[in-house]
Amino acid sequence: MADLARLDSGITPAGEDAWRALVAKTLGDKPFESLNKATVEGLPIAPLYAAAPTPAAFPVRPYDAERPWDLRVLSAHPDPARVNAELLADLEGGAASVIVAGHATPDALARALRDVVVELAPVGLDAGFHGPRAADALHAVAKSSPGAKLNVHMDPLSAFAAAGASPGPIESHLVSAATVGVRLAQAYPHAQLFLASGRVAHEAGGGEALEVAVAGAASLAYAKALVRAGLPVGEAFGRITLGVATDADYFLSLAKMRAARQVFARIATASGAGAAARIEARSSRRMLTAKDSWTNMIRLTAAGFAAAAGGADAVVLGAFTDALGLPTTFGRRQSRNAQLVLMEEGEIGRVSDPAAGSGYVEALTGQIARAAWAKFQAIEAAGGLIPALESGLVARDVAAANAARGAPKILGVTAFPPTEDAPVDVDPATPATLDPADARLPGPDGRCVALTPVRLSEAYEAAA
Repeated sequence: MADLARLDSGITPAGEDAWRALVAKTLGDKPFESLNKATVEGLPIAPLYAAAPTPAAFPVRPYDAERPWDLRVLSAHPDPARVNAELLADLEGGAASVIVAGHATPDALARALRDVVVELAPVGLDAGFHGPRAADALHAVAKSSPGAKLNVHMDPLSAFAAAGASPGPIESHLVSAATVGVRLAQAYPHAQLFLASGRVAHEAGGGEALEVAVAGAASLAYAKALVRAGLPVGEAFGRITLGVATDADYFLSLAKMRAARQVFARIATASGAGAAARIEARSSRRMLTAKDSWTNMIRLTAAGFAAAAGGADAVVLGAFTDALGLPTTFGRRQSRNAQLVLMEEGEIGRVSDPAAGSGYVEALTGQIARAAWAKFQAIEAAGGLIPALESGLVARDVAAANAARGAPKILGVTAFPPTEDAPVDVDPATPATLDPADARLPGPDGRCVALTPVRLSEAYEAAA
């Protein structure tokens, strides 16, 4: 609650009645209730909240004056030499850690990571079904240095959900990843092994509660796989990072991240572990526009603010041209500098959990956490995340959210479209991908209802 005694004695604090009277004057004949809204999952959002009597208590990111959060960058360029140049420029320009996407061989990773000191700049992977092979390749590059802070981030479940199929049974990918993970855990005491991400549901159009539920169910599936492979349950949960998306709706994104911490803590505690969530937040791709791409800078800044204020341990911001192609040097610099401004000039990380006590954010956090827990229980009742994906349970929830979304107001597309085109530059190369049908993997076997990525502005851009 605010300490009203600290206000200027000549200022009379405005109570709720005064606020309502002002709103009523503005609304005219419209009722106050006309301002009520709801999320795509039906969670109510009121127009006015009182201060929360007691802020929610849950673990938050430790305060670090020098580096409030990990400024993480990703390169998906198909040329390992270009990846290397991009990552070195990013690290020199203020990034703290890197992700290499789409490369899984020792030669490619060695070229991509040339002169990157893995003891100082943690290295992560984004390799889909090839996660175990990429992890072994990264191990060859890191050369068993115990000081290497690797973010191996194997995530076969997201690859399965996005593709709608897996090379061989998806369960075999969990076993393979966990086996490699336990082996790497012995060599690298600081390594994060799995990325339990709900972003695949978000990018397909799903709501906040479903995203948190999917991340929670993935974390449980990965923890079980690690325990079966020989890791103690406490260490298993401690080696898992939660993957969350943040978009331009910074209040919803911020509350979602706080809810994700609560849900993860409850799952870990119920499993006999006490690990606090480690969160990697990546900016939403579904919010980006191809038309008037310059407005994406605003969206990305809002997403970065939400991630930082929501307590993300690491933040990955995309480039404002990602809806069109790979970023140029300018696009990468803009993305990186947006975080640096938030961190060093905005000092967003100076306060731990700055939204604590806000009636709106606390209420929204609780609503998302309860709804996410209910969806998580439904997923587990179906047999876990794999059966929930195979049966279409998760896909039906995504479809319902998309149907409930309605026509959005999108700056530069449906609202205030530009009168003249302002072209942007992109790299003409095709992003690096790892083909699930690679000869080193068995033929397709597992099947699920695919969670296909969407861009919310795409249909309106096509109609313009």
